[in-house]
Order: sequence, then structure tokens, then C-alpha cells
Amino acid sequence: MSIAVKSRQSLTSGPIGTILTQMTLPMILGMIMMFSFNLVDTFFISLLGTEALSAISFTFPLTFTVMSLAIGLSIGTSAVVAKYIGRGDEERAKEASTITNYVAILLAIVIAVIGYFTMDQIFLAMGASVELLPTIREYMDIWLPTSPLLVAIICANSVLRANGDTRTPSLLMAAAGLINAALDPILIFGLGPIPAMGVQGAALATTLSWVAGVVFLFYFLLIRHQLVSPTLPSRAVLLTSSREMLRIGIPASGANMMTPLAAAVMTAIVASYGEEAVAAFGVGSRLESIACIVILALSSTLPPFISQNLGAEKPERIAEACRLSIRFVLLWQLLIYAVLAITAPIISWLFTREESVANIIQTFIWIMPLSYGMQGVIILCNSALNAMHHPMSALYLSAARFFIFYVPLAWLLGNWLGLPGVFAGAALGNLLMAWISWSTVKRAIHHEADPAIQID
Repeated sequence: MSIAVKSRQSLTSGPIGTILTQMTLPMILGMIMMFSFNLVDTFFISLLGTEALSAISFTFPLTFTVMSLAIGLSIGTSAVVAKYIGRGDEERAKEASTITNYVAILLAIVIAVIGYFTMDQIFLAMGASVELLPTIREYMDIWLPTSPLLVAIICANSVLRANGDTRTPSLLMAAAGLINAALDPILIFGLGPIPAMGVQGAALATTLSWVAGVVFLFYFLLIRHQLVSPTLPSRAVLLTSSREMLRIGIPASGANMMTPLAAAVMTAIVASYGEEAVAAFGVGSRLESIACIVILALSSTLPPFISQNLGAEKPERIAEACRLSIRFVLLWQLLIYAVLAITAPIISWLFTREESVANIIQTFIWIMPLSYGMQGVIILCNSALNAMHHPMSALYLSAARFFIFYVPLAWLLGNWLGLPGVFAGAALGNLLMAWISWSTVKRAIHHEADPAIQID
């Protein structure tokens, strides 16, 4: 048996709840550390003042666009690789793993180049002032050119998850997060011979943590477990495997890019209420990543489980996994809301001493997290649809969420109730879209399964 085969874990037998728990728990730690990049950056940059905090808040939609590309391609990788593993086709699984990493890095470079030469126009269109652009560029001039490293890490981790290994990606993300957190205060404020670099230091700290992650993954995937090949397969295999991966990966990337696009529109809406509102919204957006960490971890572990069982023709296990996951996130996010609501004054104090900004942060926390359980349903449903090889359904749902419900309702209620109405409208949009998403997933499962299987 090859080294690669030994590293694989079958997800097509055994207790479903136990398997999902064992895969998700390591991912929670990894996700916390991965999303701590932005949160830690935000905390230290907030110490530089409201102008620096506002500048970083404007960068979120563009940085998340790059992340969305990586996440979408990783979804395509996981769906294809895990399906081959479920079928026992080891060679095709390795080919798909190899191809997706090359394709992902190439596309990331294209996005980075386009973003670099158009970023001024992008941020001005979002509502950033001309005076704020130099501070924004200090961060993005470092972050954007090195962003293909992040894409490489995310896609490589998806290969490991498709093989049933969530522990290694989690440890990698945790280590990268610790490196970033340790370097942030040193590079931002200076230490000894190291000069204070301000927001540039935050971007450089993140980049150095990515370099460490890429070096480790290169060794782990190519040398230790041989899950990818250092050379491309034949032209025929390249075309076949890349087409199958991109059939899922491109729509999934498009669906994920709806998030930063909607965030850009939401930032523009919030910007009409002043610079303090943008700064507070930026803090709230990063808190959301941490508050939804369990959802995001489940959305990473559920797809390989579904795809392996799809390949093994066991749709009843897919139905049970979806049902358990949806019930859990609804209860969990209700608990998270209670914690956030109680600690809102403390959270706002940690990020700012300006009363106007602190008040808006608290308003965000008291309203938006009410809908995080529904947002979890939406995220998990999209993950399930991609894993079942229904990427266009996921894309349509994402477009509907942001441009029929989330953003329009935020704008409408904002005109009526002011800034609290913006947050309330977005929360209402999540509620309505969750019901539509779950109904779509149930139809997709019944398409694969015996109609007698119950998933309600």
C-alpha cells in the first residue's frame, strides 16, 4: 500500500455524528487561528487610531475576494478528490489534487495583478476618501502581491481534508496564526533595531506566516505523503481532471465572491453614516468570523464526508449528516448570541476608546448575531450542494441571498431606521434565505436518494 493510501481515512462507514465531531474539533482550532489573522491585525491597528482602523476596514472586501477564490477552488478540489477516494480510485484522486494546486496559484496571480492596478478605483467606489488611500495602500501593497501564498495554503489543506485528515490543516493554521500574532506588535510598533512600520507591519507579519505555511505544506504533500505530484500529468489527464474540478470550483468561487461583493456594497452603505460607522462595521465583520467559527469548521469537514459517501453511493448517510449539522448550528449559534450580547460593552472597549465607535459596535453585536444561526444554515447548505456536485444551485442561492434579500433589505430598513435598520435588514435577509437554502438541499438529497429517506 502506498504512503498516500495509508494517510487516507474512509468516511463511508461508522457513526456519522462521531466522524463529524472528530473531523470538526481540530478544524475549530485551525479556523480560530486562521481568522485571527484579521482580528489580531484589527486589534493592534486599532491602537494606531480611527483612521488606520477605518483604512483596514475598507480592505476587507478585496482581501476576502482573494480568499473566496481560494475557498471556491478548494471546494472543487475536495468534492472531486473525495469522490474518487470514495470510489477507491487512488490515481485519479492524486491527479485532481495535483492539478488544482497549479490552477489555483495561477488564478490567484491573475486576481492579484488585476487588484493591484485597480485598487484605488475599487476603494474610491466603496466610499473611501482620497486622504485615506495612502494608508490603505500601505497595507495592500504588501498583502495583495503575496496573496497567492494564501491561496496555495487553502487549496493544499483541502487535499488533506478530502483524504479525511483535518488534524494537519488545523495544526498548520494554528501555527501560522501564532506566528502572525507574535510578529504583529513587533512589526507594527517596532522593537529594538526593527522600525515601527504601522499598517505595513501588519501585512508583513501575515505574509511571513504564509511563507512558513507554504514551506511546510510543500514538504508534507509532495515528499512525506506524496498526495500531489511535483510535475503535471499528461495533457489528456490535465484537461479531463481540471475540467471536472473547475466545473465545481469556478461556480463555488463565484458563490464565495458574492460575500466580499456584498460586503463592499454594505461598506458603501455604512460609509454614508460616517467614518466611525465604517470603523465599527469593520470590527463587527471580523468578530463575525470568530462568532461563526464552528459553522465554518463544519462547512470544511462536511463536504469531504458528503463527497466520499456520494462516491460510495450511500445517500442515506448524506441525509443524516446534513440533518445533524443543521440542528447543531442552530442551537450553538443561539448560545453564541447570548455570550456576545452580554459581553458587548467589554468587546467594544477592547477595540476603541471613542464612545461613538463603541456604541455602534455594541449595536451591531446586539442585532446581527441574532441571525448567525440562519447564516450557518445557508453556509452549510451551500457546502452540501457543492459536495453533491450541484455547484450552480449553490451559486444561484448565493446570488439570491445577497442581491435579493441581504443587501436590499439592509438598504431599505436603513432608510427607515438608520444604521440599526441596516443591521436589522441584513439579519432578516439571512432568516428568509435560510429557509430557501434548506428546501433546496432537501430536494438535492432526494434526487440522489430513495424518496423514502426522511431528512426533515
